[in-house]
Amino acid sequence: MITVVGTGTGAPAGLQEVGKAALVVGGRRHLDAVDVPEGAERVVLGPLAPALDTVATYVAQERPVVVLASGDPGFFGIVRALAERFGPQRLDVRPGVSSVAVAFARAGLPWDDAVVVSAHGRDPRTAVNVCRAHPKVAVLTGPGAGPAELGAALRGERRVLVVASGLGAAGESVERVTPEEAAGRDWGSTVSVVLCLDEERALGPVRTVAGLGARPAGWALPEAEFAHRDSMITKFEVRALALARLGPRPGDLVWDVGAGSGSVAVECARLGAAAVAVERDADGVERVRANAAAHGVGVRVVHGRAPGALDGLGDDPDAVFVGGGGRELPAVVGACARRARRTVVVAMAALERVPAGRAALTDAGLTCDGVLLQSSRLAPLPGDVTRLAATNPVFLLWGVRPPAHSEGVSE
Repeated sequence: MITVVGTGTGAPAGLQEVGKAALVVGGRRHLDAVDVPEGAERVVLGPLAPALDTVATYVAQERPVVVLASGDPGFFGIVRALAERFGPQRLDVRPGVSSVAVAFARAGLPWDDAVVVSAHGRDPRTAVNVCRAHPKVAVLTGPGAGPAELGAALRGERRVLVVASGLGAAGESVERVTPEEAAGRDWGSTVSVVLCLDEERALGPVRTVAGLGARPAGWALPEAEFAHRDSMITKFEVRALALARLGPRPGDLVWDVGAGSGSVAVECARLGAAAVAVERDADGVERVRANAAAHGVGVRVVHGRAPGALDGLGDDPDAVFVGGGGRELPAVVGACARRARRTVVVAMAALERVPAGRAALTDAGLTCDGVLLQSSRLAPLPGDVTRLAATNPVFLLWGVRPPAHSEGVSE
């Protein structure tokens, strides 16, 4: 058997197994904290593959192995790698208290409604976008993805970072800072976890399912679900296909450019993505904010005219929806297409705009497809009969970045 012992806060069960081990594997601080028996081999965890090869040698000889880890090693920990290599039946896991649980305990908050994301050895943009989209997030940090990097990416966001360092050790520290304060400090190497909180929503509703909130029962909501001006809103039939092509998901960043009512941004946020709405009209900006609040989601609203307003948006988006039209449409679509990591979807009412929109997508290296959407809705007539009421036709184009040039988003 391979005994995996979680250390840190609490009283981990299984440390007595160290005295029987022929091989003890763990981080340097874990090894220094236990009495490794004389004659037993110590392996300091660095690159994982060589350590697993050493474990395999001892397992083949049926000699006892102990692996020391932090907190609960089955939660974003080494149990996954060990189970993949040696099989779950060979593991005897003795978990400690998860650093996430301890961090929320120190903050005095429940965490059944928290989203937990690991940035350790992963692209930190996924963690950043989850922090943008959700009010209560725990980030497991790593080199190049610590409090300073999170703070720099979240500047201007309405968030508080709770930085928990050295949990369970003599020098334990739990500090509440703004993203700007976090970005300006050197946090060292003892950070265990960072909580990212929207304090106004940190005590969310009681959950029956932990983690991400329940997925919406439906999408492509009726126009009546949004405040809008003179029916200037993406109709639900068009929005349904646009959402299918945008593919918003947790960890994604989606722009809604020429947002109008913000219906597309709100729906993307309901599906778990971080959403940014760009709107040129001041009254439109307030409508987007009101619609986001009415649906209980966070949408960052930028008051400005594209394409110039896009320069200040920071991170490149995974997907972009472009609504509206006008003479500046080709420039807007081109600017979005050059920055989109995955796809751009464009809705147009005017036939004359279609060739220029398509050219803007293909000139940026995206493969382009599209449809003309025409629908008729049921409408009542006097005498308890029904007619079909045609909606205005809309051209929907989408450009997709070829796989060889796109970047995958870890989940």
